[in-house]
Amino acid sequence: MHYLVIKTIVSAILIVIISEIAKRSPALGALIASLPLVSVLGMIWLWRDTQDSARLADHTQATFWYVLPSLPMFLLIPFMLRSGAPFWLALGTGVALNAVLYIAMTAILARFGLSL
Repeated sequence: MHYLVIKTIVSAILIVIISEIAKRSPALGALIASLPLVSVLGMIWLWRDTQDSARLADHTQATFWYVLPSLPMFLLIPFMLRSGAPFWLALGTGVALNAVLYIAMTAILARFGLSL
């Protein structure tokens, strides 16, 4: 139970630090947020929990494929905000686009024999 609390606290601290830095410097906050810190933490937690190389390799490869369809969201949201769209509409549309692209990526990869 203590381990779960530690994982939660470390992950939450990371998010708070990024949001606080972004208040002062949006570019620096974006740079830190773009680092694969959450992915690396996830890999560390998964390895510590399972010691399973095959599972970690599958997780890491799937992370790569899921990053690709998430990238357009980071272009759509600022475009909508700069065009005058309300924040929640821009965010919701970006998340919806992301979900559609995740489904499309999964279907496309399945055609090539890759299962995520």
